Amino acid sequence: MPIDPTLPYDEGNIFARILRGEIPNKTVYEDEHVLAFHDISPKAPTHVLVIPKGAYVSWDDFSSRASDAEIGAYVRAIGLIAREAGLVEPGYRLLANVGEDGGQEVPHLHVHIFGGKPLGPMLAR
Repeated sequence: MPIDPTLPYDEGNIFARILRGEIPNKTVYEDEHVLAFHDISPKAPTHVLVIPKGAYVSWDDFSSRASDAEIGAYVRAIGLIAREAGLVEPGYRLLANVGEDGGQEVPHLHVHIFGGKPLGPMLAR
């Protein structure tokens, strides 16, 4: 179901439940502001989801309301995870969907890190 990034945060979404420890995950990285884990349905050899621990619906919500510390930790964590996974060379893709047209399915900001194979064009042609 598409997500409206302007809606209030839904505490029952799957990532909120993962953050509360109600659903297990294969953690890749965790700090005060960020949790990263393997996607349960990977679309590439490396497919990691990176979420902020704060209640943010989308990139738009996060970039407008998160503290400088949260934003800095999130961006730095994404880079660190990609480097530690050995993805910098030959390359990787970051994806954050926002809203209905962007294809967002879970109302909690998350960035996908894809790598480990040639990923093809960014959008279907």
